[in-house]
Amino acid sequence: MSYTTVSHWTATEWTEEMEDIARTKFVPLIMSCGADRVRMIRTGDLEFCVVTEYGNEDIAKNAQERIAEIRGQAANELPMTMTSSHAGGIFAEG
Repeated sequence: MSYTTVSHWTATEWTEEMEDIARTKFVPLIMSCGADRVRMIRTGDLEFCVVTEYGNEDIAKNAQERIAEIRGQAANELPMTMTSSHAGGIFAEG
């Protein structure tokens, strides 16, 4: 069963440079942890979420220590804070 994590973030500013850093640095870092897909979705002027899909729960759980490091790195390098995170198995999709 596929497994997904979702983290919610708030930034104090938003720039094209930040989007470029997300695309060229942080998405590849997350993918290197075993993710099948990463989506960063802007949900407000200064808010976004990161949806990461894994092939199964074991892959996701094995990645979480490194994901925590990547989240810390992002929060240190960019003007943003993670406000929440959630995870679970996908039970239906279309």
